[in-house]
Amino acid sequence: MKKKVAFVCVHNSCRSQMAEAWAKHLGKDVLEVYSAGTEEYPEVKPKAVQVMEEAGIDMSDHYPKLLTEIPQDIDILVTMGCGVSCPYMPCNHKEDWGLEDPSGGPIEDFRKTRDIIKKKVEHLIERVKRREL
Repeated sequence: MKKKVAFVCVHNSCRSQMAEAWAKHLGKDVLEVYSAGTEEYPEVKPKAVQVMEEAGIDMSDHYPKLLTEIPQDIDILVTMGCGVSCPYMPCNHKEDWGLEDPSGGPIEDFRKTRDIIKKKVEHLIERVKRREL
């Protein structure tokens, strides 16, 4: 049975979207993946879409979602490190990845964030496969 994981940030426009895309790409055999934010935002950051495209992952159809738009019965809740104060979401495991937001910075900051998120998603998938989560 797949574990439901939600990546949560304030706007769901950059880091949580990249995490969702990596997790769907790398963990489709063990994860059911969602991302959401605590505040509305008009679009996924174009630089986030661009750097994921460079890595071979298409996020052109992604859009920011609110917490109310994803399932509430999550197994794993991952916050991105934005000091986000999330409403209560029942989950079996919660962790914060402490990632700085590259928004407003150069494209290289987005690439670094993309690569850090990939490593963190790979580690999360390994822990799920080992039944640690």
